[in-house]
Amino acid sequence: MRGLIKSFRTSIQGDAVFMRRLNGWLTMFWIAMIPISFQLGWLNSVTYVSALSLWALVAGHLSTWQAARVEVTQEKEVQRQVDNPVEERVVDKMVAETTVQESAA
Repeated sequence: MRGLIKSFRTSIQGDAVFMRRLNGWLTMFWIAMIPISFQLGWLNSVTYVSALSLWALVAGHLSTWQAARVEVTQEKEVQRQVDNPVEERVVDKMVAETTVQESAA
């Protein structure tokens, strides 16, 4: 069971579209909860406000972690480009696929 959960988590974290949609829907949910919380008087509950604060803390850390993952991926891509520039790959491919023959002049 633990392996299944870990596999699911890994697969959705790599899917940027899914994560963007999930975060969008969670944002809409919490925006909708503002007037509901006010109307039901939950904002006067220490337990509710504490839970909401904990959720905000966790969500903030998750978003920071996700941003850091993106930066690491970008740095790896930049390093890959520095180590193996496109220009050199193009020239190498042209040299490999091109033959030079003397002209009969």
